[in-house]
Amino acid sequence: MQEVRDYLHECGVFYIATQDGDQPRVRPFGVAEVLNGKLYIQTGKKKKVFKQMMTNPKFEITAVKPSGAEWIRISGKLVNDDSREAKAYVLDKNPELKRMYSADDDNTAVLYITDGVAQFCSFSAPTKEIRF
Repeated sequence: MQEVRDYLHECGVFYIATQDGDQPRVRPFGVAEVLNGKLYIQTGKKKKVFKQMMTNPKFEITAVKPSGAEWIRISGKLVNDDSREAKAYVLDKNPELKRMYSADDDNTAVLYITDGVAQFCSFSAPTKEIRF
């Protein structure tokens, strides 16, 4: 799981796909952290993406390394963690978010991945898969 987190950090921005009715939606994210053996992402509860995640927790993520020759695909389900501990941890690791979010507000959402499958892909090597 740490390898997946580190890969996403190296890419900088990753794109998460959700479902809005019968329409797929894709948007950029930048926060991925490991806490208590779980990989977390962060968003706001007031955003449409959060509502989509709660309606249908299945998602896919993709990110490309700066070289353009390596990428990752991650799928699974997202579970909202309303604990102050998880919110504070993710925000402490990403202090730039503290301008918009707080561990004590009613908007901060941190979600962890269950049934996760990460595929590390490239043009020059076989695909490597990690399940978590």
